[in-house]
Order: sequence, then structure tokens, then C-alpha cells
Amino acid sequence: MKKLICLLLCVILAAILLTGCEYRAESTVQAKDDGRVALSIYMWDRSMFKELTPWLEQKFPNIDFTFVQSYNTIDYYTDLLERGYDLPDIITCRRFSLNDAAPLAGHLMDLSKSEVAGTFYSSYLESNRETGGAIRWLPMCAEVDCLMANKDLFDRYGIALPTNYAEFIAAIDAFEALGIKGFQTDWAYDYTCLETMQGCAIPELMSLEGTRWRMEYESETQDNPVGLDNVVWPKVFARYEQFLRDVRFEPGDEQLNFSPVTQPYFEGRTAMIRATAAMAEEITEEYGVSSVILPYFGETAEDNWVLTYPICQLAVARHVEEDKEKSEAVREVLLAIFSEEGQRAAAAGSSVLSYNKEVSISPAPSLRYVQDCIDSNHLYMRLASTEIFAISLDVAQKMMKGVYGAQGAYEDFSAQIMHYVNPEAEEVVFTQENAYSVDFGEHGVPAGSSLMNTLRVFGGEQIAIGYSSVISSSIFAGDYTTQQIKWIMTYKNNVYQASYTGEEIRRIMDWLVNVKADGSNPVMHRNLLPITSGMEYTVTETERGKFALGEITVDGQPLDDDAVYSVMLLGADTCLEHPTFCNCPMPQDLKDKRTQVYEVKPTNQGGIMNALEKTRQLLPPTDYVTIVHP
Repeated sequence: MKKLICLLLCVILAAILLTGCEYRAESTVQAKDDGRVALSIYMWDRSMFKELTPWLEQKFPNIDFTFVQSYNTIDYYTDLLERGYDLPDIITCRRFSLNDAAPLAGHLMDLSKSEVAGTFYSSYLESNRETGGAIRWLPMCAEVDCLMANKDLFDRYGIALPTNYAEFIAAIDAFEALGIKGFQTDWAYDYTCLETMQGCAIPELMSLEGTRWRMEYESETQDNPVGLDNVVWPKVFARYEQFLRDVRFEPGDEQLNFSPVTQPYFEGRTAMIRATAAMAEEITEEYGVSSVILPYFGETAEDNWVLTYPICQLAVARHVEEDKEKSEAVREVLLAIFSEEGQRAAAAGSSVLSYNKEVSISPAPSLRYVQDCIDSNHLYMRLASTEIFAISLDVAQKMMKGVYGAQGAYEDFSAQIMHYVNPEAEEVVFTQENAYSVDFGEHGVPAGSSLMNTLRVFGGEQIAIGYSSVISSSIFAGDYTTQQIKWIMTYKNNVYQASYTGEEIRRIMDWLVNVKADGSNPVMHRNLLPITSGMEYTVTETERGKFALGEITVDGQPLDDDAVYSVMLLGADTCLEHPTFCNCPMPQDLKDKRTQVYEVKPTNQGGIMNALEKTRQLLPPTDYVTIVHP
């Protein structure tokens, strides 16, 4: 299907031109407010709200930013264009390949001759260069994702940290003899299957033949699809089959997710897992388990490689060029983001490596055993197209279940990559009649209000409160597939139910709005103001990005402090509570009264689909917040 997207976009554009004044599309380019330049930036994940968004607002008081937590796939942005909407001014995505991004090329600026492009090491930019020479995507600093070892465990039993593949297997065998799992990982996830499959065969993938194949694949067109070659990829699957045997994979392990793998690691019952340098640092600091990163091993230490990927790729919409003032603002923002200070804000304390020449980010202590790989530039950037993720999961799981071996995996993968179809993007499951914007308006975010109204009516609560970032997309009029429904709500949220008095609701809103005595701010910018349903409130913006809670009403009547209300809470506690985010813990007595209903994971469409069975439509928004100007 992805090979038809370019053609589809052309057809849609032609239809738009033919319908002329009958066509109306919402624009994400906002009008200027009080002389400030309006700039919209869509963030691939809420992690970028930790330090980057408040840092940008503080650094550029002349820019009126709109920050939206979008969805981590290029298809999300392609869908905007297919529906006739503008792209945001700046877009970010972590799951990225030129292959996926090709349909967006005509809608993005060529940054190859920009000032910020000149700050990169050329080798890292080349991987994003199109055949015509354009560079439309810039890689943010790199996450390191390799093997992680419990060094305390190695030291305790006198087992040397491995330096090559043979020593890696010997270490596994030595731990297994002690009744300790030598290596385990969360095989249930697509990224784990993709990274272990590529990681164990990096020398093959980085060979001349492997590099040539990757360039051909990233440059494929509708008329020239590229499947797996018959030189490099058979070796990749042979390596992976051997890797699964050597790490002592057992039937049923393919179902393992994060917690069942990390908990034994914390407890010293597993010696090595797959993880990131950021995770290694966090575990060392918070759990007291000395953790270090090891490379994906080759036959000798000279064949070891570190698997990396940018924490996101960043691009600029072409329409920015039409506004001189906006274009200059974007230039300044890009230079700031890719500066040392900006990359540190984007990483928010995580251990990363920089692709930029003038940025000095010292490798974290956990990376000391891969320093030789870093110094010799043995840094492999994963191949991460949407179809590669999905097919890697499918094929790796079949290998793990014994459906076929290396040759069968090669044949299946090759067949799928030539004819990949995302089943979630095919069937229309719902048609929405009215559209609601994700932009913050006079009384809040219409799309967010629509979502919360729908979920509240479905749940039967009197009041619903959405906190942190809960809405990923505008709500469009038209057909929705399962995949498109998934993009409405941000992922990794929890849904709770509780009975609270009006006085307790007032304290919840205080937690969600007011700046705390120590300066901690739960809002930072307007898009993080709580989205309420069945209840309205006012706030005063005391200074930019800081708010004070005012009146609270329920259906237009003052909140009754003594009355008891049924309440739905939807959001991510981490975003409010963790020190690297807002550092605003919820009062414990209020937290204790909640009952968790379910967790909204990346496949979050279930709750919305269930609600739609009752409401039939995503309900109209209501005016839930009013900003009072002092």
C-alpha cells in the first residue's frame, strides 16, 4: 500500500484543485498574536515535553508556540496530507526511514544548504540524502540501544565482561551453570525483534553489499520496488537463527514483555538484557544495580558495533518558506535545537551521542565498554521503516515458535516486503460527521474536549478530567480505519474512576493547574491545561506559561464542595509527577481513592471503539476552560 501513497496524494491534490471553493481544510499555521510569530511543532512523544518545550518558550519569547504530542509514525503525517490538511511547521518522528518519508518530500523544505545542516558530520546526513541531493530530515542526537550487563553480577561471580561473540556465549553458559539466566529480552515487541535481528548481523549489513542494498531500498519507487537481496540477507537470518540458539531462547519466551524481563535483572537472576544507555544510567542510579552497555558482538573486538537511532528526525514544512518572518523564526529555532544546550534539553538527561560537529556531549559512564566502537565510528543506525518493524516482529516470532528456520524466514520476509499491507490501515470501521481542531482555541482544545466528552458519556461519569497530554490529532470529518482511530489519543495513559467530593475535585484541579511553592509547574504551556468534561473552570495566566486556578462550575453551577461526584481521570502520572517532567506529585490521599480501569497502550483504539458503539460519533466539544486576563 505504501507504494501507492505518492499516487494517491496526487489524486487528492487534483481533486482539491477541481473542487475549488467547495473544499475547506483546517490549517495548522496560526495567525500572529500580539506581534509574535506563531509556530507549530508536533512532538513524536511526551518525553520531548520534559525540558525542550519550556526551554524553547523561555528562549524565544517572541514566538507563540503550539506544541502537540503527535504519533510516532510517518503515516500519521501522510494521513494529514491525504485528508487535505497542512503539515505543522516543524514535525518530528522517531520511527523513520527515507522509504517511509518519500510521500512527504514535496511538502517539506530542502535543508541541505541550510546553516544548521552545516553543523552535522556529513556521514550522518548522507543517510538522509535523497537521490536528487535534497536533505529534508535532520537527525537529533542518538540513542544507544545494545546489550546491557549487570556488572555487579559479573564481578560477584568472577566472570569477565565479554569482548567478542565467543566470550559473550561463554558468559551466558557460565551464568546458566550457576542457575542465572545469561541473556533475556522482551521479545514481544517489534523494536526488540528488529534490533536484535539487525544487531546480531551488523557486519553483514554494513558491508559494501549491505550498504548498496540499503541505498536501493531507501530509494525504491512505485515502479521499482526493492525486496531482500540474495547475498546479505540470507546471512542475516542465519546469524539470527544462531543468535537465538546461543542465548538459549526457550519456547514461550516470545511472549515476554518489559516487566518480566527487567525485574529478574534487577534481582540478579538475569545477567544481560537488551536496553538503552539511558536505561542503564537510570537503573544504576535508581536501583543501585551497576549497569553497563555492551556492543553487538562480532567474531573479534574489531567487528563489534553499537546500534543507534536518533531520538527523533526533524523536518520543516515547505509552506514556511512563504512567510519570511516565520522562515527566519524556524531558522533560529533549528539552530537552537541542534546546539549543545538544545540537544541536552531534547535528551532531558538521557545518555545520548551527538551527530553534530560542534556539540560536545560526553558519553555516559555506562558507555565505557563501547568507547572503542564510538571512537572507531562503529555506530550502526538501525533500518526502521514501518514495514520493516512490522515484518521483523512477524518473522522473528515465527522463527521463535519454530514455524521455520533461517531459509524460511528469508523467503517470508522477502515476500512480505514486496507486498506489505498494514491490516489496520485497510478497512473503514467508522465515519465521523464533524471535524474538531487540535489547536488550542478560545475555550480549550476542541478535539480534546470531543474525546473527553465521548469517553465520559460512555463511562457514565458525571465529570471527566484529562491531564498531561491526551489528544494526538485533530478529529477529522470522514472515514476512519483502525489505524487512524489509534492516532486520536496519545499512548501510555491510564484511565481511573473515583468518587470525589467537590472539595477533593478542587484539590485535583489545584494539582493540575497551580504553580507550586517550590516553583514546579504542572502546565508549562496551554496545551497541557487539563481537559474537562461535565465541568468548566477559569484560569488566570499570571505570566507566560504559568496559571492560577479560578472558578469551577458543573454544568454552569458552582462546584458543591460537599457533594460527591463520580469522576473519570485520564492521563499519565509520570508526566506530572516525575522530576524530569513537571515534578508535581498528586496528593496521596486523592491517589488512593482512584481505581484503575485500564491502561492506554500504543494500541489504544479499544477504549474509543467501545465508546463509539454507544455514542456513534465523537461528540461535539464544549467550552471547558476560559483564560482570564489580569
